[in-house]
Amino acid sequence: MDDGGRDRAPVREVVQRTVVLQEAAQAPPAPRPALRLSGQPYTLPEDAVEWVEALAALRRNVTHPQIYPFREQVARACERAALALRAGAPEPTQPEPDGS
Repeated sequence: MDDGGRDRAPVREVVQRTVVLQEAAQAPPAPRPALRLSGQPYTLPEDAVEWVEALAALRRNVTHPQIYPFREQVARACERAALALRAGAPEPTQPEPDGS
């Protein structure tokens, strides 16, 4: 019987493999929901009336120690929001510059 030119002698075969293990990419932790200082979940006003009430509360509390140090940043954010409201179109989304 023709075995196609193969040698029937036992063969000792050395197999070398290089296995590269990579650390599994860890997914970033899921963002935590924002919390109010009271520990309650932070939510945005749901309609125009609630926005007006929230802004009135801000106006009443500008001297509060948790707001006062950031009054310039809050004022600039309010000014940008007012401009967008008057223009009738949202501003393009851009990262906030440091110190704004």
